[in-house]
Amino acid sequence: MISVQGLGLHHSGNYLFQNVSFTIKKDDKIGLVGKNGAGKSTLLKMLSGEINFYEGSIVPEGNITIGFLKQDLDFVKGRTVWNETLQAFEQINAMKHELDEVNHQLATRTDYESDAYENLIHRMTELNDLLMHHDAYNLEGDVEKVLLGLGFKADDFHKITDEFSGGWRMRIELAKLLLQKNDLMLLDEPTNHLDMESIIWLEDFLKDYPGSIVLVSHDKQFMTSVCNRTFDINNKKIDDYKANYSKYLELSKERKEKLTQAKKNQDAEIKQMEDNINRFRASATKASFAQSLIKKLEKIERIEIDNDDVSKFNIRFVQSVVPGKVIFEAKNLGKSYGKKQVFDKVDFFVERGARIALLGQNGQGKTTLAKILAGEIKDYFGEWNLGHNVNIGYFAQNQEEVLSPNKTVLEEAEDAATEETRPRVRDLLGSFLFQGDDVTKKTRVLSGGERNRLALCKLLLRPFNTLIMDEPTNHLDIQSKEIIKLALQKFEGTLIVISHDREFLQGLCDKIFEFRDGRMKEFLGDINEYLEFRQKESIREISAEKSKLSEMRNEVPAVEEKPIIREEMKSGPKQFQSKEQKNIQNRIKKVEEKISTLEIEIEKFETSFAHENPSEETLEKYNSKKEELDLALQEWEYLGSQLEA
Repeated sequence: MISVQGLGLHHSGNYLFQNVSFTIKKDDKIGLVGKNGAGKSTLLKMLSGEINFYEGSIVPEGNITIGFLKQDLDFVKGRTVWNETLQAFEQINAMKHELDEVNHQLATRTDYESDAYENLIHRMTELNDLLMHHDAYNLEGDVEKVLLGLGFKADDFHKITDEFSGGWRMRIELAKLLLQKNDLMLLDEPTNHLDMESIIWLEDFLKDYPGSIVLVSHDKQFMTSVCNRTFDINNKKIDDYKANYSKYLELSKERKEKLTQAKKNQDAEIKQMEDNINRFRASATKASFAQSLIKKLEKIERIEIDNDDVSKFNIRFVQSVVPGKVIFEAKNLGKSYGKKQVFDKVDFFVERGARIALLGQNGQGKTTLAKILAGEIKDYFGEWNLGHNVNIGYFAQNQEEVLSPNKTVLEEAEDAATEETRPRVRDLLGSFLFQGDDVTKKTRVLSGGERNRLALCKLLLRPFNTLIMDEPTNHLDIQSKEIIKLALQKFEGTLIVISHDREFLQGLCDKIFEFRDGRMKEFLGDINEYLEFRQKESIREISAEKSKLSEMRNEVPAVEEKPIIREEMKSGPKQFQSKEQKNIQNRIKKVEEKISTLEIEIEKFETSFAHENPSEETLEKYNSKKEELDLALQEWEYLGSQLEA
């Protein structure tokens, strides 16, 4: 599919990649791993053609199509969510437009015997076959499936995209890319703007994706589920593992153990050579031998090993005074922004030592509640009480709003430190990868990941007994996330965390506060138990949204479609109908009866899903009927095009 040979790229005076070669084959689903700055996003841009100044070659085989999920949005204002999503089908839309023009000419011209008229009929048939090949007549069903899967409601489809936040508009961009069905799809952090339910849906979608995928993600569980191959980018090269992320970790550990032993042997050899050089350098008779050793030493390719063992980072969140038994208590708590009610009538009780995850779709109020509890938001209704001796450490989702842009990294950390922790500032900054001149950087020039690491470091410099963390793992690489998770597991105080990272939450929280439809529900159980419950609920909710869409369509008066060919053309000037035409019409009638029966059966299934959890056997029957319906619809469309031709 794509052959990469001798790839090299200079960056800031150094090589980012050097003499890298690999091949991407059909059905490969490749995860890129490596520390921040290793070149993962850069490699995606090179594969997409966005970066073309490099050594070596990147050669696509044939006319493959490549889709790239970019982080910058370029939306035309005034389009609805539905119409914007339909922009994914640029080629199909062009063919439909041409077919409309051909049909118009066939319907208005009368030169039936001319070559030009004959050419129009041939072009109409060709366009119909192409549209059938691209499954163009099932687009609406595909669009509904993807938008619902990414968290949109039926009511959202006809809203203007201008009404949605950047995160939701990024979902529309992702929907467009998924619907294009490119041969190769490049995804840079596709889960960044998604809630947990949408991540799980996307995971299932990508596992069955018929093309190849290259993706960057710091979500370990997502990578393990989607990818069947892993590229480890380190030390200017790429190590290719024919395995998913979990298996890669095992293979990588074995490889590093062998490299460690090889490095010990190499270090001993180098030391021996250096000792001999120092011994013989001053000797007149051995000087030439010393020079040959120096040249040999210079040619040795030193073995380098990335140290990603997080257990050596003994980082702890320091607990302050022991608080009372009650940390927070709320009654009828609510918050609105203008006419928009975020949540209402929220009651909860948080006791000392609780470990709670706030989950739910974006925009449902998780961050708002975190800000209320942290004292960042004062205007709310209802009441909530702070317990005795509660000291809150708050990690905000948007660190640019919290950090002082004109302070250096070191100044920000020192300002957060107490007298006891001030001597540890530089050591802690080093643990969070701020080393050497990095500590003199102004915070305004830091990347998203660097800002998050600095904010987490500041929390470690002051004692708290309650931590409120809003998306603490955003922009962090996998190693940094593991360091933070270990520190939070050791924390003996109360923890409230917002995160869409399932692996991060496993073993960290034992209670869930779920935000949904303006309310908050308490779920006793860990993240795995919650996801099992939520998966069954989501099936019912998506079925309900599909039923709603069906009702909305039925409410719209049917518009009679123009026939592709005028009635007089069906029989032709000679008023003749062939035996083949009659056979096709009889087959169409039987298929239409089958489609009607299947639609009724599927609707019964979906109605039952809205009232009770389906069993696995019921789900299998439901999916089987859906597949039958898809095949019947394809047969109906094919027969229709044959009759029209």
